Amino acid sequence: MLRRIIIIDETKCDGCGLCSEACHEGAIGIVDGKARLLRDDFCDGLGNCLPVCPTGAISFEEREAAAFDEAGVLAHKAAAAAAAAAVGTAGTDEPCCPVAETAEDTLPCGCPSTEVRVLASPSACCEVPGSAEAEVAPAPAHKAPISQLAQWPIQIKLVPPGAPFFNNAKLLVAADCCAFANADFHNLYMKGHITLIGCPKLDGEDYSQKLTEILLCHDIKSVTVARMEVPCCAGIVGAVQTALVKSGKMIPWSVVTLATNGQVIEN
Repeated sequence: MLRRIIIIDETKCDGCGLCSEACHEGAIGIVDGKARLLRDDFCDGLGNCLPVCPTGAISFEEREAAAFDEAGVLAHKAAAAAAAAAVGTAGTDEPCCPVAETAEDTLPCGCPSTEVRVLASPSACCEVPGSAEAEVAPAPAHKAPISQLAQWPIQIKLVPPGAPFFNNAKLLVAADCCAFANADFHNLYMKGHITLIGCPKLDGEDYSQKLTEILLCHDIKSVTVARMEVPCCAGIVGAVQTALVKSGKMIPWSVVTLATNGQVIEN
């Protein structure tokens, strides 16, 4: 149908993400550092995103586009609210913390768990945006193992899909027991990767939606899935498979399975 819908001039966009936050329908996302209209049917044409754009990159055009899907938007909002509720502190009346999109964002509730940070270590080999301003730990006085964690947060249910450290990243999606079972997990699997962890049994949520958003918003180079030999860990593999199919990005991916003693039993 012919209707009014937004258009984004990527040559003017600075990737600040303000339009994505202002779009309550979830039609806009940040892809490769630029704002992009992800779904025509989620754009209501009212333009809440226009006044927040500091560079004037957003305007209206009239063109053939899918009809506004109000039911789909409501379902999307409900899913987002459920995910946000899962981040809140269980058993309290405290509001859940909003997920920060950049390291400069101010968190209203002061929760450090969702503050996006790019970390760097002397042996880090993955290039992530902002690494020039990354937090670099002082060199230890004695030789000690060096963390290969490249970013924060790492929990799948806490990480924001638009976080800049996903750009051009190799992704490691791991069951959270893996790092405890394998003594050299940092060097063998985390090194050079952006790491996401979760427990498909205890978290009780479908990771595929969050992973799909990450794949859609960024140019992910590859995905490595690390799981334990226990049956419930199959859920984390299934979530990655579903995300790859839904995103339409069949990028290189692999699965490594660890025994409870940390040994690799399938690769």
